Formats: sequence, C-alpha cells, structure tokens
Amino acid sequence: MVPLRYYLVFSAAMFCIGVFGVLARRNALVYLMSVELMLNAANVVFVAASAQYGTLSGQVFSLFTMALAAAEVAVGVGIVLVVYRNFKDVDITKPTSMRW
Repeated sequence: MVPLRYYLVFSAAMFCIGVFGVLARRNALVYLMSVELMLNAANVVFVAASAQYGTLSGQVFSLFTMALAAAEVAVGVGIVLVVYRNFKDVDITKPTSMRW
C-alpha cells in the first residue's frame, strides 16, 4: 500500500503546476486546463484519504467535484468561443471592458 503522504505530495505538485498555469499564462484555454488540473489535484487528495480511512465519502465528494468541473468547462469554453468571435484572440487581457 502506498502511504498517504506520497499522494499528498503528488497532489501538491499538481496543484502548484495548475497555479503556475493560471498565474503565468494569458491564453484562456491554458487557463481552463490549469483550473482543471487544480480540481483534479483536490480529487486525488479526496480519493487517497478515502482509501486510507476506509470510507466512501471522499470518492463521492470527488464525483461531485468532477460534475462541477464538467459544468465549469462547458461554461468556460462557451465564454472562450464568444471572446474569440468578438476579439479574434483567446488572450484574457483583450476583453477589458464589457459592451452593451
């Protein structure tokens, strides 16, 4: 059995890579992928802790988090498509003001 701390270190590394992607990149698609990476890092912790303590609550919470992530991606890709259609670029610094 793999110790819980290995999963925690792996999850922390995934989360840090996701934070770096959010802070350092300006492409909206990379931004969405980085947010998904951070959510998956949290899912790894939920499932590892659930396996460690012998309960299913972490796995159930992980499934709810995956459903939330799917909804977030659907809305995010829709927003990215509208931004690309209006500005011809997916750079998140381009749309600085909303139009009526």
